[in-house]
Amino acid sequence: MRRSEVLAEESIVCLQKALNHLREIWELIGIPEDQRLQRTEVVKKHIKDLLDMMIAEEESLKERLIKSISICQKELNTLCSELHVEPFQEEGETTILQLEKDLRTQVELMRKQKKERKQELKLLQEQDQELCEILCMPHYDVDSSSVPSLEELSQFRQHVATLRETKASRREEFVNIKRQIVLCMEELDHTPDTSFERDVVCEDEDAFCLSLENIATLQKLLRQLEMRKSQNEAVCEGLRAQIRELWDRLQIPAEEREAVATVMTGSKAKVRKALQLEVDRLEELKMQNMKKVIEAIRVELAQYWDQCFYSQEQRQAFAPYYAEDYTENLLQLHDAEIVRLRNYYELHKELFEGVQKWEESWRLFLDFERKASDPSRFTNRGGNLLKEEKQRAKLQKTLPKLEEELKARIETWEREHSKAFVVNGQKFMEYVSEQWEAHRLEKERAKQERQLKNKKQTETEMLYGSAPRTPSKRRGLTPNTPGKVRKLNTTAMSNATANSSIRPVFGGTVYRSPVSRLPPSGSKPVITSTCSGKKTPRAGRHGADKENLELNGSILSGGYPASAPLQRNFSINSVASTYSEFARELSKASKSDAASRILNSTNIQS
Repeated sequence: MRRSEVLAEESIVCLQKALNHLREIWELIGIPEDQRLQRTEVVKKHIKDLLDMMIAEEESLKERLIKSISICQKELNTLCSELHVEPFQEEGETTILQLEKDLRTQVELMRKQKKERKQELKLLQEQDQELCEILCMPHYDVDSSSVPSLEELSQFRQHVATLRETKASRREEFVNIKRQIVLCMEELDHTPDTSFERDVVCEDEDAFCLSLENIATLQKLLRQLEMRKSQNEAVCEGLRAQIRELWDRLQIPAEEREAVATVMTGSKAKVRKALQLEVDRLEELKMQNMKKVIEAIRVELAQYWDQCFYSQEQRQAFAPYYAEDYTENLLQLHDAEIVRLRNYYELHKELFEGVQKWEESWRLFLDFERKASDPSRFTNRGGNLLKEEKQRAKLQKTLPKLEEELKARIETWEREHSKAFVVNGQKFMEYVSEQWEAHRLEKERAKQERQLKNKKQTETEMLYGSAPRTPSKRRGLTPNTPGKVRKLNTTAMSNATANSSIRPVFGGTVYRSPVSRLPPSGSKPVITSTCSGKKTPRAGRHGADKENLELNGSILSGGYPASAPLQRNFSINSVASTYSEFARELSKASKSDAASRILNSTNIQS
């Protein structure tokens, strides 16, 4: 049983006791029955009125609760619709009082959510309005009278964040462009003359509208200023180049050049004006020194002719170069020609540099070829010969490769320009071929000269005998050492009749005796020969190369015995003691063909 039911029964018992107590009091007092009845009616009425009043109050409470529930349900449905959430559903069965409480609590919660969303929407709208005004963009389309959903608020927040990023990027771009514009204006000495330029330069940066149109106008203004700056720089650089050219042509001293050194950098208006004044001054000076200027231009023309590999015919084709009437017209012709040549060289600079590289490699190759044929190169020190050989081997590989590369590039150039690329008046590959052919002919000529020289030397040695090979080690001036000098049958040879020049025996060296000898007696015949230019026929090769040495007699003959009209006595101071020593001396003396022939002749006689 419920506690409320127990309390109700207890209330009934109390009421019963109270009525019984009243009756006892009435009986004790002696109140008549009719009065008892009246009094009981009064008690009944009081109790009924009290209960009725209480019931009425509770009924009123119930009605209020039901009405509140209805109101809350309606408001809750409206809030759910506005907040875009699911309608509220009470879980399970509940009393009126609990339902009213739950509904009222939910309504208050949703009211709070609605208020928060409204406040956030208002804040986002204010931020959007501020950013859109700065960026000159349309406002975000949102219904401010309705409650935004969570998704709508999220999208709005993202939109505002994008606007902030856009503002930051545009502001950075604006600041950067503004800085460049200010620098360009300072460089050009330009004063802002339009409202837009003044807004950019003079106004507060935060007040500038960062619209796409303004950013585009800023970029356009910067491009215009940069173009003017570039044009101004180009003009100033052209004036500087003209000044330097006139300085060189007029041979202006360094002191005068340093006087205008301050304006040789920069491109401001005052610098440009100063440069123009210097050019005008130099032009006037040039007119006063026409001959000197033209001669300077001719020197530069010759340099470009060399760089462009002009032939003599091409150089002579420019007739004003050889004129001596130094007039303004002649100067203009030279100026036009130097400009044409300069442009021509710059247009084909890569080809000319390639040809120049080949020329340098070719000269180096010829230098190595010349050094390779020089016998003195074997006396080098410090490994220079090895370095030269390595460079020579490397050059022999790179030179043909360079020729092939140049050939391909020149063929491409000739196809593009539909004309021949000439070097020194002829096609490059023909020029290269001629250089190789000339080198081959030069080698053939040098070879023939060496062969002819060797032939003449051999004939001279066969006729007069070979000269000492090592004069620094003259054996005739050193004392004879026993065992090293091979003594012949006699210690001295006197009264010997021989030619004025004696061929060495076994490769040794024969020296004249320092003691004068008398002519032979008249009883001995003197052999004379007539210089007819013809050689006496010989019986054979053995007879032609034979040398006789009569030790016990009086004759020492060699070469052509009939060709010596004078007869003198000779003393042999030193000869090779052994054949091995002879071979060593011979290898030290020479490796030429003449030495080989002498060795063969000596071997035959021995």
